[in-house]
Amino acid sequence: MSEKLKVLCVGAGHMGRSHALAYHQIPEFDIVGIVTRSPESRGKLNQELGGSYAEFGDFETALAETKPDVVSISTYPDTHAPYALAAFESGADVFIEKPLAETVAEAETIVAKAKELNRKLVIGYILRHHPSWAKFIEVAQTLGKPLVMRMNLNQQSSGDMWGTHKALMSSISPIVDCGVHYVDVMCQMTRSKPVRVSGLGARLTEELPEGKINYGHLQVTFEDGSVGWYEAGWGPMMSETAFFVKDVVGPKGCVTIEAKKAGGSGASADVDSHTKTESLRVHHSELDANQKFVKADDWIDMEDEPDHDALCFREQAYLLKAIQEDIDLSDHMADAINSMRIVAAADESFRTGKTVEL
Repeated sequence: MSEKLKVLCVGAGHMGRSHALAYHQIPEFDIVGIVTRSPESRGKLNQELGGSYAEFGDFETALAETKPDVVSISTYPDTHAPYALAAFESGADVFIEKPLAETVAEAETIVAKAKELNRKLVIGYILRHHPSWAKFIEVAQTLGKPLVMRMNLNQQSSGDMWGTHKALMSSISPIVDCGVHYVDVMCQMTRSKPVRVSGLGARLTEELPEGKINYGHLQVTFEDGSVGWYEAGWGPMMSETAFFVKDVVGPKGCVTIEAKKAGGSGASADVDSHTKTESLRVHHSELDANQKFVKADDWIDMEDEPDHDALCFREQAYLLKAIQEDIDLSDHMADAINSMRIVAAADESFRTGKTVEL
């Protein structure tokens, strides 16, 4: 493929900025427009990229005028489905930030359209491109079955970040927005079918409308007997204590992300800290005749970890590879829908007070 791929970047928030930076740096891509409703945000991003790109305040206009090969969608989830469907109809491939859509039905519609029109669809599961998280999953798969998976990511937010969180929660809860990442990790660890989900939630601020929550917790049971929980809360009231737990236990022992710096005071609001592992601690459960541990714990140090921008670069490099090599993304899309089903079931469970059978 000799010609550059024309990319329309939609959204200029934290994720949109990082993805645009990746397209700007990868020679095979050529940004043809930046779309946001806010002139200030797209102007700021454009200046960071050199100030040479066209700016648009309306997605449909930008799509018609730029005729892109790729549409990169980093907007709030309530716009994902209409933007993605329009992009596919225009003949473009799509990168879309997680969660894939606001509802499972919308996610299924997006995937169906991608398949119908034979377009590439890559979803922003950033942890899949992180070598340390790949190692975490690999070690977890050596611990036997069933697995007990314990994960959370609470964020003590204020200022602009609290404003961003409130805007996000107008369409989606923290347990859905962030939960898809960690549920996806659990599915990779177990390689088993999720069968049952329970969820709970709480509205911890009067700044949210009735019916919206800023704290959630899900519990999922898999066909092989493995179980997992995930917790997420956003806001100025959230605790910095144990905000970062990534721990997997099996019959043969356990593996834990020991992120001392990432788990330190004030770190929960730092997006870079959300993907750091620093080191993995592997504990072995085998006992000798005296009921003493046979092996000491192993420490796997994770050096040269990619930061947030570098991870987004890897995501876009994968998108390029998928397009150039015509990679079959069926499993990738199915996994995205599967994780959506689990977090949506947790939300349903909280609202109905009943466990949801999948």
